[in-house]
Amino acid sequence: MAQISHLQLKQLIEACLFVQQKPMTIKALREGVLAPFAVSRERISAVIAELVVDYQERGVNLVKVAGGYRFQTQETLNPYLQTLWQEKAPKYSRATLETLAVIAYRQPVTRGDIEQVRGVALGSHILKTLSDRRWIRVVGHKEVPGRPALYATTSEFLAYFGLDNLASLPALADLESLDALFGKQTELPNTQEELTHE
Repeated sequence: MAQISHLQLKQLIEACLFVQQKPMTIKALREGVLAPFAVSRERISAVIAELVVDYQERGVNLVKVAGGYRFQTQETLNPYLQTLWQEKAPKYSRATLETLAVIAYRQPVTRGDIEQVRGVALGSHILKTLSDRRWIRVVGHKEVPGRPALYATTSEFLAYFGLDNLASLPALADLESLDALFGKQTELPNTQEELTHE
């Protein structure tokens, strides 16, 4: 396997993370762009830690989300950058956001479980919206009569909301944190989207 200097490794990882539109894990980096080189996980991790520090005070930060790393703009700059995106962000109803919260905190859950928690019937368009957005997916079927589908969140859900894993979700009792999570603006690589309660 080829050797690579520290500077070249740092440049290659930085460039790879810069051009990717989704978070990259250390494993994906090692098996992808770094496959021709003899580079350990520890060395990659150390270089990423350096890059995180290098970008800490810049307008763009390197952050860990959904188990991987990606560049994103500093959250404090988002209000000023909104004019760069011409399309209006989609708005999601309170029912849609409540359904997403139930799935995120209780997964895997069936449609019946969601209806029981929310206390109202669930429109199929809500699950379709969340599935189309790739925030939820069917992960199996419950072993009861009718074998209803079990829903869980995806890595796209984690990435969109800037979460590294499900343990990063705010405590359910912390309504302010929940509102911040489901009501904040979050920047994606090529688009700006905003969730709001209707």
